[in-house]
Amino acid sequence: MAQAQQGKTSDKEAAALPDPAELAQTYAEVAERSARLLSDHVGRQLSRGMTAPSDELGLARAFMDMTSKLFADPLRLAQVQMSLVWDYFSLWQNSMQRFMGFHPDPVATPARDDKRFKDEDWQDCFLFDYIKQSYLITARHIHDSVANIDGLDEITRKKVNFFTRSYVDALSPSNFVLTNPQVFRETVRSHGQNLVKGFNNLLRDIEEGDGQLKIRMTDTSAFALGKNVATTPGKVVFENALFQLLQYTPTTDKVFARPLLIVPPWINKYYVLDLREKNSLIKWLVDQGHTVFVMSWVNPDARLADKGFDDYVQEGLLSAVDKVLEQTGASSLNAAGYCLGGTLLGTTMAYLAAKRDKRIASASYFTSLLDFSAPGELGVFIDEEQVRNLEKKMEERGYLEGSEMANTFNMMRSNDLIWSFVINNYLLGKDPFPFDLLYWNSDSTRMPAKMHSFYLRNMYMKNALREPGGIEVLGTKIDLAKVKAPSYFISTIEDHIAPWKTTYLGAQLFSGPVRFVLGGSGHIAGVVNPPVANKYAYWSAPELAATAEDWYASAEQHAGSWWPDWQAWLLAQDDKQVAPRDPAQGKLEVLEDAPGSYVKMRLDKSVR
Repeated sequence: MAQAQQGKTSDKEAAALPDPAELAQTYAEVAERSARLLSDHVGRQLSRGMTAPSDELGLARAFMDMTSKLFADPLRLAQVQMSLVWDYFSLWQNSMQRFMGFHPDPVATPARDDKRFKDEDWQDCFLFDYIKQSYLITARHIHDSVANIDGLDEITRKKVNFFTRSYVDALSPSNFVLTNPQVFRETVRSHGQNLVKGFNNLLRDIEEGDGQLKIRMTDTSAFALGKNVATTPGKVVFENALFQLLQYTPTTDKVFARPLLIVPPWINKYYVLDLREKNSLIKWLVDQGHTVFVMSWVNPDARLADKGFDDYVQEGLLSAVDKVLEQTGASSLNAAGYCLGGTLLGTTMAYLAAKRDKRIASASYFTSLLDFSAPGELGVFIDEEQVRNLEKKMEERGYLEGSEMANTFNMMRSNDLIWSFVINNYLLGKDPFPFDLLYWNSDSTRMPAKMHSFYLRNMYMKNALREPGGIEVLGTKIDLAKVKAPSYFISTIEDHIAPWKTTYLGAQLFSGPVRFVLGGSGHIAGVVNPPVANKYAYWSAPELAATAEDWYASAEQHAGSWWPDWQAWLLAQDDKQVAPRDPAQGKLEVLEDAPGSYVKMRLDKSVR
């Protein structure tokens, strides 16, 4: 019997060992990838030659300035150090009490939405709890030390605060093998096979990023445009060098007479609004009886380097308006712009107002900035030195590489969009989970050099759009105050790209009636929030107030999605109905089925 039990134990131990064949294959892949990457790296360095290190973000100057100001006040520095020592002493006392069987309140606790410390061992295990609290104490003191230094100019202060937080996030114990309980357990369980697989995943991502680390966030092979994302039936009815115009097939017996044109941002692809059937805003609008058109922007290359903001107005939005009205026979339309698309829409509305052109009868703005006075953390990356360096790169290539802008956005939420995948892919050795939103997020888009330079300098740096005559488009001075058409703004309370209090400033620039609605969640999830999900909430008030704070104090909270509120607002503008409009029966020639070919132009190796 003892021998039988011993045999069972041996079998269990053998089963727990890594599969030799699988391990050998992984080692072979690691060796092959390592050799190829090393050879490629040496080749690139030889072709480029020696280059001096650069500081394109201006971090060295910012942190030198911060350090000099910090050491110029030795009394404050001593107070900070004593406060840190006192917190550590409190942690030591707390730990000793816990070691002796007591249950004292923790000295430091993570924020409720901090997902890094959700594993039970961060609370239950004495050692991991001590490591967690020690990190939180240190992180708070490091950030507080640099955040409250007197004498720093605002640009330097923002840089120091942002990159100090990024540094602190990178040092989280959750990002290391021996100090992350989940990774530690998996390493013991798999005899380190997770680290071997993780290293192979790391090499794969460097390889597919052409020598640069491009973290794979999702299983891209699980998705195909037109098959399980961007599936709403429709046709491409027009195209030029900048965009394809998609018209969707009606699903109702009657449709509203006034068509709806959606203007997505050119920095991303439109299908964030048509991911899956259950969360597609486009399909939902079609099912409500709208004749929906969407601009699908091209993924530009060096041939479009000289396309400027004027071209995005003339060849882009104005051309789309012409074709929508030609296709439907309508005299006017509703338009909706998302993010940068909303900035373009607002600019175009002012241009049309100057021309007394009322073809866009109403305009809706999804998380869109028109006033750029407080752009949030994105402003950290936009100053004269950084824009000048960016322009130099764009002059050489003719465009801004989409992955560079994507990396900037990912840094703004590094724990969610960088370090969580480092842990999953490289430390746990797992493959990323199939997720449609992250598939879209990895589908970056380039931007023409001339247009992007104009946008950064005039919108972000000069904030010229809000000033009457501050910018000129197609020979016309732009004045947002001349826009009298009804406007609808949806912003989101956790938006880190277009902060809602700043979008509110933009809503106050028009002279026509404005409805401002504040949704839950962030820049994407707060917009892509279908009624069937019954998630989040939104706030609304009958009128705009003098300030965003005053508006919020008077606003009423409503459960669920803001989509029905927008639908009611659209119908309040015009609810006349006509027979359904089949895109195949319109005046424009059908070029191909939706989602079209422009959206399928993917220029990064990691997404196929």
